[in-house]
Amino acid sequence: MSKYYDGVEFPFCDEFSKYEKLAKIGQGTFGEVFKAKHRKTGKEVALKKVLMENEKEGFPITALREIKILQLLKHENVVNLIEICRTKATQFNRYKGSIYLVFDFCEHDLAGLLSNANVKFTLAEIKKVMQMLLNGLYYIHRNKILHRDMKAANVLITKDGVLKLADFGLARAFSLAKNSQGNRYTNRVVTLWYRPPELLLGERDYGPPIDLWGGGCIMAEMWTRSPIMQGNTEQHQLTLISQLCGSITPEVWPSVDKKYELYQKMELPKHQPIRVRQGVLINTELNASIIFNPNLSSYYNLCGQTFKNSFQC
Repeated sequence: MSKYYDGVEFPFCDEFSKYEKLAKIGQGTFGEVFKAKHRKTGKEVALKKVLMENEKEGFPITALREIKILQLLKHENVVNLIEICRTKATQFNRYKGSIYLVFDFCEHDLAGLLSNANVKFTLAEIKKVMQMLLNGLYYIHRNKILHRDMKAANVLITKDGVLKLADFGLARAFSLAKNSQGNRYTNRVVTLWYRPPELLLGERDYGPPIDLWGGGCIMAEMWTRSPIMQGNTEQHQLTLISQLCGSITPEVWPSVDKKYELYQKMELPKHQPIRVRQGVLINTELNASIIFNPNLSSYYNLCGQTFKNSFQC
């Protein structure tokens, strides 16, 4: 096992029987999620069952990575991993025990709130949500972790209004490239509607900016109440980005045609203006935020310099 996983600590998993399942509430990247409560204290928790589809290969490396990362991260805007529990291997489960990650329970996810017409967000509330989201991202990036699946469904909110970044099933540690070849991370990450243009074009040497693009998409979604770019394919998603933020060309993104082989193979819209300035998105604050500038990478695309000035509630 690589050094990256040497610090994983779960040799003494507690018994799952201390919790009572109440309901299935979702499906994470690599496991089912249940609402449950502690039988003695009554404390509500969320249980994420680790999927063991290839048991012959051992415990899933993706789950090991998620556990390691969550054990490292302790921040008010990051979901808290309480402990790891297991069920006993018995004849009733074919002698295959299950592993559960136990989290503090959060009553809402942002996607659900945005889809509820009865839930209204004021400008001050949008600013506060984004402030907490960016605080969480700043913390995980400072600790050299990429989330790699930023979307509204992975942003949880407690009954007290505290935001928690959740579902670290695709997360990984990152580092600065040590040679001219750069890092070689997979680009098959991030849900399509929230995926930044560099990943869509095949970039494999990336860092925190890819999470900030997702943060910008979420910020826009706070006003529009649904994902702002709902592509069917990677090329379609790039087309929607071009239509909204302006054409992706070597003039605005130097060397994009030389750096990315896929760019030459795709037929992307030419001479597209920044559509939001034409009133497609009415909100003034949102218009000011969606400015495509490849020179700044994804850190400021969609998010924009507006972040620095807007979150003074």
